[in-house]
Amino acid sequence: MIELEIQGLSQSREGLLIEVGRFILASGFTLQRQRLVQDPHGTLLTMVVRGSPRKKRELEAALEGYDRFVSFRITPFVEGEEQPHFGATVKRATYLPPPAPEPVTPVAKVAAPAPARVASPAASPSRDVLTDEPFAVAPILARPAKTDAVQAEAVQTVPAAPPAPPEPDFEFILPTTRAPAPPPAASVEANPFVDVVALDADEGAVDKALQSIEYDYPKLMPRLLALSGAVPEGARESSLALAGQRAGAWVFAREYALDGGLGLADALERIGTPALRALVEVEQQGAQLHILDSPLCTNQGHSGCSFFSGFLEGLLGPVIAPGSLSIFPVCCRSYGADECVLAISD
Repeated sequence: MIELEIQGLSQSREGLLIEVGRFILASGFTLQRQRLVQDPHGTLLTMVVRGSPRKKRELEAALEGYDRFVSFRITPFVEGEEQPHFGATVKRATYLPPPAPEPVTPVAKVAAPAPARVASPAASPSRDVLTDEPFAVAPILARPAKTDAVQAEAVQTVPAAPPAPPEPDFEFILPTTRAPAPPPAASVEANPFVDVVALDADEGAVDKALQSIEYDYPKLMPRLLALSGAVPEGARESSLALAGQRAGAWVFAREYALDGGLGLADALERIGTPALRALVEVEQQGAQLHILDSPLCTNQGHSGCSFFSGFLEGLLGPVIAPGSLSIFPVCCRSYGADECVLAISD
């Protein structure tokens, strides 16, 4: 036998547990735990089922053809390991801007050197020396030197270049290492399953709860609620199942002792459904009993369906031929379903 965890995402919630429970039952698996949570992405369904490894492919094929699932995933279930739902919304961390950079002192601007003044050379006498007239050489050589005033006029100043436009002041910004963003906060999801050590039924508490059944019947719910709160958590389901078996056997002996040898369908229609209607509101749909507004299944994760299963065992066990009876809890109000559903087979 293997245990599998089914996670599914659906856009609607109504009747989801009942329909998926039928696929699980038809594929040969039994439901161990279940949870239904509303999320911004839709309705998150989580189920833990147990069955034969050879039936896993059949279960996958059934869920693949289920049109209400947007997506689903089947993984092996490991006891004690919390596995968040694949479709759950993950909370994102708030972005923190990086710190402002520190100001940097601008670099001083260096003035460009002034252009050098270039003096033009004096007029060269080579123009007269190269003349073709032979008598022109002597006068040139005997020419008196120019005065300082004439030489000053000969010096010409090269016009200065226009001043260069001012250079912009550059501000050098050192690279600042950006602080890493904090990791996104992990989605804190409550543990969908609370593992409780199963204990045997508290027979003393059961006897006390049913000691005046002949006077209290059919108003047994106050006694059963007191019983579920008086026993330890691990003995709650087993004690309610034992109380149901004894109450069902008592009702059979008082009202249906002459009936026997009936098939499953006749026994449910003639005995099982009428007897349960004396305790709670029940609707029969073929081999399934839909229990509406069960007062034993109001607290989150505290199912009371074991009482109704035990009640049917004690009531129908002596009637069903050849004497075998199997009751499978498809879904329960305490795990988010709209109603409790019991599937009966022989």
